[in-house]
Amino acid sequence: MVDITPAVAEQRQLIQSYGDGGFRIAGVDYQGSVLIEPERTHLWPVINPASITLKSLEPLTEAIGKISSGGLVMLLGTGSEPAAVDKSLRTDLRALGIGLEIMGTGAACRTFNVLLAEDRAVVAALIAVP
Repeated sequence: MVDITPAVAEQRQLIQSYGDGGFRIAGVDYQGSVLIEPERTHLWPVINPASITLKSLEPLTEAIGKISSGGLVMLLGTGSEPAAVDKSLRTDLRALGIGLEIMGTGAACRTFNVLLAEDRAVVAALIAVP
């Protein structure tokens, strides 16, 4: 696993490592894909970009009021490489006040940690990589 640990508040869901089909987040190991809020992580049954829907992202979209009153960014880690998702997803998220950034899972993990350390309004949906 690749260690990518910056210094942040203890309760924050810092991604410490990723790979081998899972993640280490805030000292807890997760096997499989995850959805991450600044202070909470959910297991996510999605295994490929084609399975990503607004419904699959509900734990994050339901939390937007707790996280930000506007300007929330969702990082979407699509696996080993960046991949396209249904165009309506970006439109639906924008209607909820969420900006979507799509990238490979490794880049999404690193970007999430930077934005979290800067105390920015950010969530992440990350597909696990081998």
